[in-house]
Amino acid sequence: MDERYWLSPWGKTSRDDQGSVTGWLPLLQHLDDTAAVARRIVDEWLPRQVVSRVCDSMPGGEGTFRTLIFWLASVHDVGKASPAFAVQDRRLADRMSRFGLPVNPALAQDPNRAAVSHQLVGHSAVRSWLTKELFVVSGDIAVQLASIVGSHHGVAPERTQLALVRQHPELSGGAVWQSARTEILRRATRRAAPELLAPLAGHRLDRPTMVLLSGLVIMADWIASNDDLFPMQELATMEDVPAEPDEDRTAERAAYGWSRLALPPRWVPAPADTDLTGTFRRRFPAIDVPRPVQVAAVELVRAEPEPGMLIIEAPMGVGKTEVSLVVAEEQARKSGAGGCVVALPTQATTDAMFGRIHQWLTALPRNESDIALTVALAHGKAMLNDEYAGLVRAGRFADIGENRERDSSETLIAHQWLSGRKKGPLASFLVCTIDQILVGALKSRHVMLRHLALAGKVVIIDEVHAYDVYMSQYLHRILRWLGAYHVPVVLLSATLPPVRRAELLSAYAEGRGREPVIPAVETVGYPAVISSTGTVRTVPAPAGATVRLDRLPDDPDTLVRYLRTKLADGGCAAVVRNTVTRVQETADRLIAEFGENAVTVNHSRFLACDRARIDRGLVRRFGPPGEGNDRRGPHIVVASQVLEQSLDVDFDVLVTDLAPADLLLQRIGRLHRHERTRPAGVSEPHCAITGVEDWAAAPVRAVSDVRRIYGEHTLLRSAALFAERDTVALPADIPEIVRDAYEDVPLGPASWQEAMVTAANAARLRAAERTSKAHTFILGDPHSVEPSLVGWLRAGVGDAEGPDGMAQVRDGEESLEVLVVQGDSDGGLLTPEWIERGGGQQLPLDEPLPHDLARIVAACALRLPLALSHGGVIDKVIASLENTKPTSFAVTRLLAGQLVLVLDQDRRAEILAGDATFALTYDPRRGLVHERI
Repeated sequence: MDERYWLSPWGKTSRDDQGSVTGWLPLLQHLDDTAAVARRIVDEWLPRQVVSRVCDSMPGGEGTFRTLIFWLASVHDVGKASPAFAVQDRRLADRMSRFGLPVNPALAQDPNRAAVSHQLVGHSAVRSWLTKELFVVSGDIAVQLASIVGSHHGVAPERTQLALVRQHPELSGGAVWQSARTEILRRATRRAAPELLAPLAGHRLDRPTMVLLSGLVIMADWIASNDDLFPMQELATMEDVPAEPDEDRTAERAAYGWSRLALPPRWVPAPADTDLTGTFRRRFPAIDVPRPVQVAAVELVRAEPEPGMLIIEAPMGVGKTEVSLVVAEEQARKSGAGGCVVALPTQATTDAMFGRIHQWLTALPRNESDIALTVALAHGKAMLNDEYAGLVRAGRFADIGENRERDSSETLIAHQWLSGRKKGPLASFLVCTIDQILVGALKSRHVMLRHLALAGKVVIIDEVHAYDVYMSQYLHRILRWLGAYHVPVVLLSATLPPVRRAELLSAYAEGRGREPVIPAVETVGYPAVISSTGTVRTVPAPAGATVRLDRLPDDPDTLVRYLRTKLADGGCAAVVRNTVTRVQETADRLIAEFGENAVTVNHSRFLACDRARIDRGLVRRFGPPGEGNDRRGPHIVVASQVLEQSLDVDFDVLVTDLAPADLLLQRIGRLHRHERTRPAGVSEPHCAITGVEDWAAAPVRAVSDVRRIYGEHTLLRSAALFAERDTVALPADIPEIVRDAYEDVPLGPASWQEAMVTAANAARLRAAERTSKAHTFILGDPHSVEPSLVGWLRAGVGDAEGPDGMAQVRDGEESLEVLVVQGDSDGGLLTPEWIERGGGQQLPLDEPLPHDLARIVAACALRLPLALSHGGVIDKVIASLENTKPTSFAVTRLLAGQLVLVLDQDRRAEILAGDATFALTYDPRRGLVHERI
């Protein structure tokens, strides 16, 4: 046997479009490349917050950590030295056989070949070698490090899978293959300074450390596997005699690849400015003087001995977002965080926030060494956001390596490698929907990469009250993990019940391994800033308004009379309904009474581009005082819950369906939001509550459509709080109303109690069911006693980026999404003729769409009603839609896999749904209307 046998395994190949091999790379070269990348990641990119967390968990500190990650990267693919892997390329396998590693070609057809993967072989090899040969006196560290190697493709190994390696030695390899793997492991250890690994003998890593190490190995492997950065060798070099990689050449490859990747270095915040007013002014020019709650939050964080979790409870419109960003800077200075993530409830709120975060990042003071800050927008339609898409184009991968000088004014980029699938959260700054945070608590492929991303940031979660009992299970679990990573967290809410506050504080504290410190309810005023250490800062409430409450029966005639009276002198009203159907029915009646130009409709059943246009128009017309305001009335906005979530709009009068108390307060917060002169009839804020069957009944019940949305229990408690109340003072009454709404104490008259107890019992049962359902795929606890990552992701959902991932962290039926196009008279297809940008353009039927045209079509996404999406009809609806899908969409990357709804020239279509047929009509002013025919 040739003594160079262990140098002969191949590690990577490249292929052309026809599948032919065009280049290859020896295994040892790929391992050395990956180790070099891992060292660069730690030296130049990894936030100090992560370095400190990992070093604190192992003996030997930073020296041990740096050596260990270099060693893990150097051995991560050692399992490729196995017949099961080698046989995948006949020529390279024959080469290995010539040098003494025999590969039976018949193994290529072995049904167990794929199951004996190189990750599993690597796990077994590392565990065996560490236990028998190196420094290990305890089995724990051996299986822990082995499990990191076994997890480098994003899925932790299972015990049943590892058994296959032992059961199929013909695939994992006999003695000579084991000897080759041993030589590779010995070489990696010699290169890694083994004396620095010695302190690990007998040590046991905690689970968060193992997850972070796993994430680092995955990141290094992905970079080193990119053959644009680390080129393959020519096929002719297969004839060369195997040899160890040349150290100088490896260093050159690493320098070239890292330079070409051009990841900006870790962000380090500029030193703190003692002038807090100046700090706010420079970042947010609209803020002349910071508000008391903003000052209190920053001062509390500065006074805390170490960063932790901060909850900011303050009314709508007082600048919680702005102070959270300044707080994030303060926390990053202390913790070593390399960026921050801002998470919001919906795509619409996230898109709106992205522009604000962009402005903040642009205004940040810069260190001289900073080249650019990396930012990512993460939700299902991020690339349709023009502002973000422009940043992606500016940081496109094709330009990396051209050695061009970057404009000194280009301070913010969406780096293409960090904008890719699964890698977006690794950008220094991330603006995302809450799903992107919650899937960190989901058993899913590559979850360790998401943990690596979160562990290096400050995490800001807005509207933290908005998540139901199901989503809260994932929120609590990810807070435990963030606590375990010592990640600073900022939670924002205007209407957070004390019981929810206690749950959030407990989850984070338990993750830190500390006893939760829950401040007594009576010690927390409003507005308030609460720290996970138990510190509470309450500030005087800002000047507010007393809103007069009216109660209306649920009939359109009464609504019309009420609005005519209130708007007799002009003014702007909002009517908020809890279902799209109620929005459309109300809008139809009001249009008939007030005229089409006096009514604007907004809900979730518009094309995405139409919804964005409507949102922009509402903010321009009814937002903060500015040149675009046009409040000449009367004008009425009829909307669903989209109005309560994020739009900074201000109305003179409000009519709303009954809703849970905290959501009612959010809606009322859109009344008299800004200082301005108003017509005489609406000079005082009025809110009328409707959507109930009978205000004189005992108890007061919401109409059936509303009950289906929110459930009986929260609506009864809300009705009990508002049925007899004539006014609500904002913000003074917010904490009391929210507390009473969610405490387990009786509310309302005695005659209501039987119904309320029944509803409460039903709600508890439903909550228990949803909690149990959420725990099906929830990630294990960070303080688990399990010794390694083996079995950590057992029974997971697979890919979190797929349909079973993001949807898993939200409970409820997801309606089908379609892309809307129009048919023309010649059998062709057009972009919808009415859309603001790119309407009426001809679409190719067979060839791929140009990128700009594909973006226009992708922006025409529409959610179908649940009547066309529930389990009983969904298969037939999909089949009906597939019949009209052109070939061109399937071959266009941005549109592939999407369903297509073709409307005729009158904007109509018919869809078969089970035994029924539905007629669909799209009105650019009213949205999608469906009717069973």
